[in-house]
Amino acid sequence: MLFSYIVTRDFGFAPNPFPPYCTLATCKPVIRSHAKIDDWVLGVGSAAQNSTMKHRLIYAMQVQEILTYDEYWNDERFYYKRAVMNGSKRQNYGDNIYHSDQVSGQYIQENSHHSLPGGIRNVKNYDKDLHSKNVLISKNYWYFGKSAIEIPAEFLEITKVTQGHLKFDDDNLINRIVSWLNSLPFKGKVDVPYFFEKDFKRFKG
Repeated sequence: MLFSYIVTRDFGFAPNPFPPYCTLATCKPVIRSHAKIDDWVLGVGSAAQNSTMKHRLIYAMQVQEILTYDEYWNDERFYYKRAVMNGSKRQNYGDNIYHSDQVSGQYIQENSHHSLPGGIRNVKNYDKDLHSKNVLISKNYWYFGKSAIEIPAEFLEITKVTQGHLKFDDDNLINRIVSWLNSLPFKGKVDVPYFFEKDFKRFKG
């Protein structure tokens, strides 16, 4: 299966592309709920006529692991993806922000891109993110950020997203897209997110 969607806010938060793992831990709850191991998730640029990202690929990841929020929070491999507001820009946009409270059982939303200032819960983001408690994880990924590359004409059907996402189960199409990705001379994180060089911003939802 292959899922494609429009990345409207490329801050380095969703997806979080910082090596060695690309992770999708927030937003896109339907994709996070339904994606299986070995599925592909592709983020494309806006199809708007005047968009500089039209028909461009921002990232592609093959799902290699799926963890729950608590598993993700407690896994030492992903401590570096916890949000740190007085840290680097990369830490500011950490996506490892949800875990359950051991006493109440409620999920905590850490001070982050998706919270309000001071770590106050942003209810809109909280409710949307928690529609799925799955985190998609990959080491087999391509992330282009502000250097998003043109998608070949034969694959432009994956960019025709009007809302939500598109889903493809055509093995021939998926195999051809994967072959194209594997033919590229680069892999992993190629460039910084589109909005990464601007001041840190919180997403109000």
